[in-house]
Amino acid sequence: MTPRTRTARELAETYFTAWEAGDLGTLRGVLAEDVDFVGALGTASGVDEALAGLQGLGRVLEKIDVKVRVAEGDDVITWFDLHTSVAPPTPTVNWMHVEDGRVTRIRVTFDPRALLAGFETRN
Repeated sequence: MTPRTRTARELAETYFTAWEAGDLGTLRGVLAEDVDFVGALGTASGVDEALAGLQGLGRVLEKIDVKVRVAEGDDVITWFDLHTSVAPPTPTVNWMHVEDGRVTRIRVTFDPRALLAGFETRN
């Protein structure tokens, strides 16, 4: 029996749960080797760069409070509040595209000013 391919929505749920838990092994399992990430704090090409970025922000991550997740075919948009130890909750939107059972593209947008200020005062 062939294992069922997870839907884009299931992959997004796994991604956010693993990121919040700091589970890089599970994160690696949902990301394509050539994943392309573009966000307000930087870009990443490939799974290793993407994991490094997620791990970096993960150092201050306290909670991901998902408000809504919308999936259509191979695309998922997740709206959430990003709770960190360095800034007030940050409203954030994440778009993911899935191909062959893995996340291939991620685009994230939010107002980074409070996070950047929090990082400055932390250092």
